Amino acid sequence: MDIATGQVKELREKTGAGIMDCKKALAEAKGDFTKATEILSERGLAIARKKADRPANQGIIESYVHQGGRIGVIVEVNCETDFVARTPEFKELAHDIALQIAAMSPQFITTEDIPVGNEVDPKETCLLLQPFVKDPARAIQDIITETIAKVGENIKVRRFSRFELG
Repeated sequence: MDIATGQVKELREKTGAGIMDCKKALAEAKGDFTKATEILSERGLAIARKKADRPANQGIIESYVHQGGRIGVIVEVNCETDFVARTPEFKELAHDIALQIAAMSPQFITTEDIPVGNEVDPKETCLLLQPFVKDPARAIQDIITETIAKVGENIKVRRFSRFELG
C-alpha cells in the first residue's frame, strides 16, 4: 500500500514517533490514521515496559510558580542519562508534570504510596492516574509513556512538593 508523505508527517507530529515507525504503522493499519495511532501507542507501551526496570538516576528538578505567586511546585523527574535530561521533550514533560501538580494538587505519585487504611480515590489523589490538565482524555502515566517511547529511556517521577499560601 502506498502511504502519502503528508499522512506520515501528520502522524509523526501527533505522536512524536519516528518517520519509519509512522510509515510502518500506517501501512499496517492500511491507511487508517486512528488505527495507526493506536498501533504506535501500543508499541510505546511495550517500549516503556521493557525499560521500566532500568535505573533512572539522572534528570532535572522543575519548578513552577503560578501567576500571582500563590501556588508553587517543585518536582524531581528522573531519566537514565543526563543527555536525555537536556532534551526539549524531557524538559517539556517535567514542566507539564509541574503544571499538573499545581492544578490538581495530588497527594501521592502512585497507588503504592497511599498509606494502608487511607480511604481516598486514587484517580484524584495519585499523580500518575490523574487526567492530564491539557488533554483530559489521557492520564499523566500515558504522557510519561509517550515520552519514554520518544526518548528511549526510562522516566520516573521521584518526588514533588506543592506549596499554597494560606
